[in-house]
Amino acid sequence: MKWNPDKCDCSVAYTLAVVGGKWKWLIIYKLWNNGIQRYGELKKSIPHITHKMLSQQLKELELEKLISRNEYHQIPPKVEYALTEKGTSLIPILQLMSQWGDDNKPDTDSK
Repeated sequence: MKWNPDKCDCSVAYTLAVVGGKWKWLIIYKLWNNGIQRYGELKKSIPHITHKMLSQQLKELELEKLISRNEYHQIPPKVEYALTEKGTSLIPILQLMSQWGDDNKPDTDSK
């Protein structure tokens, strides 16, 4: 979803426009937890995401300046992704989401 400032001045709507969706938070988490990652490493660490979706989400995160993409001109081509300072500023929110998940996910032992 692309943010359009003419449509809403709500800060929550802006945040959701930038990092909403199923995969962006997980990509941010993987880059924070594992550091700089190549495309293949990210894909391997998120096995249920399609190549098309990962590529799209990475482009959107880069456009919002939450991640950086460094391309090395070599054979074979090499591209690395990393969190930017702006992306790293989301980590406290991610940690709160993680804590909430720990506190509220169903207990699998009771089934």
